[in-house]
Amino acid sequence: MIHNEIYKKLKEEFFVIEVKNVTKKYGKAVAVDDISFEIKEGEIVGLLGPNGAGKSTTMNMLTGFIEQTEGEIIVDGYNMLKKPKKAKKEIGYMPEGVPLYMDLTVKEFVTYMAEIKKVNKKERKEKVEKIIEQTGLKDVEKKLVKNLSRGYKQRVSMAGALVGEPKILILDEPTVGLDPKQITEIRNLIKDLGKTHTIILSSHILSEVSQICNKVIIINKGKIVAVDTPENLENKVSNNNMIYVTVEDKDNKIESVKEKVQGIEKIELIKNNEDETKEYVIETAKDTDIRKEIFAELAKDNITIFEMKKADSTLEDAFMKLIEGGNK
Repeated sequence: MIHNEIYKKLKEEFFVIEVKNVTKKYGKAVAVDDISFEIKEGEIVGLLGPNGAGKSTTMNMLTGFIEQTEGEIIVDGYNMLKKPKKAKKEIGYMPEGVPLYMDLTVKEFVTYMAEIKKVNKKERKEKVEKIIEQTGLKDVEKKLVKNLSRGYKQRVSMAGALVGEPKILILDEPTVGLDPKQITEIRNLIKDLGKTHTIILSSHILSEVSQICNKVIIINKGKIVAVDTPENLENKVSNNNMIYVTVEDKDNKIESVKEKVQGIEKIELIKNNEDETKEYVIETAKDTDIRKEIFAELAKDNITIFEMKKADSTLEDAFMKLIEGGNK
């Protein structure tokens, strides 16, 4: 039991990807500028950035498709430049809009990928069956790829990335062009694969990253501007000093609450509703939560409270604030 706990702790602390002071130049143009980050085994990491930020260049360097100009990329302990074959063996890559062999059946395609990646012949059939099962393709394994829906084609692409048992999956826009049902299915598949793989994915759908990933890396103008959990990034830009209340208050008694509760800086009416309720925003001193005190005073004044909530922030809010800050 103790050994298992030690192993689990060591596993959590092991970095399967280390990017150290990496720069990529095209002539005099700098696409990626001295970036560094680490990814632990088992993490699902979202790589975010506006168009032209250096996101695609970073992903291409991580997969070994292009070489960095400066710095080091270490994959599962192997230097990508010094031991590229061993490093690349640990990566399964699903590029956006991956070209599939449309005239092959699903099973033929996965088998072909197993041949290309030199999966042991004796184990090939078993490995192919396992991947088809894992990606939910069993019911369509005999269908031609060209006859599949876009959602199933994405599954086939992911199956191709899984061939060779890589430790790391790199997924470029895995849900682009899918309908809501297909998006949900692919998200669930990614979460399931995250139990046994380290995953890096890029996406323009920030709510998707927030739901799937436990770490986010934001890149802008070739530089990393944030590395954190989605929750922490959301909290950093949260208007945690704003409280929204909806009340029934015909006599405007709410104004008197400001004098009675310490920490209220401003009360502002933002909407009169047709049902005679009113919506206010209450600005409080920073890093204070005085909702209980406000609620108690409103109740004392016989003001009916329909809703009280703190201002919410999303990953999109954090992303925009960080990007806009870098563009000033």
